[in-house]
Amino acid sequence: MVSRQHTNKREERYRTAMRRYKKDRQRNVLAQPGEHRFILILDHLQAGFNVPKIFRSAEALGAFEIHLVNIEPFDPAPAKGAFRKVPAKFFDTISDCFQNLEERGYNLFTLEADKGTILYEAKLPEKSAFILGNEDRGISFDASAYPEIKCLSIPHFGVTESLNVSIAASIVMYEYISQHRKK
Repeated sequence: MVSRQHTNKREERYRTAMRRYKKDRQRNVLAQPGEHRFILILDHLQAGFNVPKIFRSAEALGAFEIHLVNIEPFDPAPAKGAFRKVPAKFFDTISDCFQNLEERGYNLFTLEADKGTILYEAKLPEKSAFILGNEDRGISFDASAYPEIKCLSIPHFGVTESLNVSIAASIVMYEYISQHRKK
């Protein structure tokens, strides 16, 4: 049985995290796009550890924006301030996000294990948007409903079934930068 004191500490940590989230989300409206044109789409990710870690890597690697599709408030502390620095756009559905990006001329890609084109063999357009699905369920939509979206995979050489979503995000951002680095 969990003690009342332990429960109170957990509730206080949650309240503190939500205060940080509200404060950082308000500051996010001042965030400036990074130097690279790629966008990350976080599709129904769990609100915990991965979302702020992705913001942290995205800020370090110069992401243009991050789109959050149906993601609960999260503790931005692990992002080390990056939630305030990378422009975030919030959507309730993938169709709203897709429409926004399509109007802006973006090419969309899903990342899925053992499907589609191997990441390092793909030519990534300057305006690329990468959809990262839920840690357990993957993408939240039927990909056949969006034939314009291409599928990429990160090759695996071990027996592990998939990579952590924040690691996969970092790999795809690095590959994009490798292809578009300024000479």
